[in-house]
Amino acid sequence: VQLQASGGGLVQPGGSLRLSCAVSGFTLDYYAIGWFRQAPGKKREGVSCISRSDGSTYYADSVKGRFTISRDNAKNTVYLQMNSLKPEDTAEYYCAAGYIYSGSLAPAYWGQGTLVTVSS
Repeated sequence: VQLQASGGGLVQPGGSLRLSCAVSGFTLDYYAIGWFRQAPGKKREGVSCISRSDGSTYYADSVKGRFTISRDNAKNTVYLQMNSLKPEDTAEYYCAAGYIYSGSLAPAYWGQGTLVTVSS
């Protein structure tokens, strides 16, 4: 099982980025996929996740209305479209595979991080 996150970078406040999480070793109907982030000096927090069955999506309150999670089963890839980015979105972003309980992902596998910096 492998998860490869990509798409991070430097963006100005108000800008957009799209993160990708390419998975291998399983298909997207086997595990739910989620995005987490960790800012310097802070705990890792869940951002969003998408179910393995019906594609239900869940978001942290801090990103609702700005971030959109989606998946492409043919490409075995999950995306996180991030719009209206704020400096407080600056963090290392990680994708993970696991199971959803009460709207939050319990990770079984982690990918490496991709750094998102929101700054003018």
